[in-house]
Amino acid sequence: MWRMARPRKPLLSRALIVETAGALVDAEGLEAVSTRRLAAALGVSGPSLYNHFRTKDEILDAVADAVSARVDLSMFEGCRDWRGALRAWAHSYRDALADHPNIVPVLARGPGRRPAGLRVADAVFGAMTDAGWPPAQATRIGALMRYFILGSAVASFAGGFVDDEAAYDPADYPHLGQAHLLAERRREVDEGAFDTGLAALLDGLALQYGALAAGTGAPAGTGAATAGTAASAGPADARA
Repeated sequence: MWRMARPRKPLLSRALIVETAGALVDAEGLEAVSTRRLAAALGVSGPSLYNHFRTKDEILDAVADAVSARVDLSMFEGCRDWRGALRAWAHSYRDALADHPNIVPVLARGPGRRPAGLRVADAVFGAMTDAGWPPAQATRIGALMRYFILGSAVASFAGGFVDDEAAYDPADYPHLGQAHLLAERRREVDEGAFDTGLAALLDGLALQYGALAAGTGAPAGTGAATAGTAASAGPADARA
């Protein structure tokens, strides 16, 4: 009696499940993911998924962590310019989310036990404390940046306007005469808004950093650009 040869590679793996689930989330949203749907897409029986993941939420967590793993953290290694590092990281994070906006609600819950998510949190907090920010404020900075970046990825501001000029009757909306043009300039408007908000956020943090330096001595890691900003800083609440 002959036996069928065992495949050299397993038919199912965590990586393949995550890849398939991620594609489904990208195409149809979180609600489209179910063990039955995934099993059908993978050509396996539903129970076989439980050999790799116990629940649907675990699968979505893994998809979210795969996106976090794409965020560049190299700018925090030996960081000497906390402000420049935050700027570069924010853009890398937003770029990763822009490709997978439907997974943002899962990421917004926080890193939980997700390894890549925890590495992101660790890198940001470590760089801020190494630069001289008090631990409590470093935690707030990490939270603030996540709020801003994730919020920017939830939806497009410009894409929320229709391209029908008649929808913006000047009698009702006297200041929206050009609103119908926003949708076709979606990328330009949204990226410009992100850059404007990020600059304002970092400028505000630099003021706090300057006040902290003036009150307690210059924190470790003060760069020339930061010192220049700090010299013109006014009063700010930089308490831990």
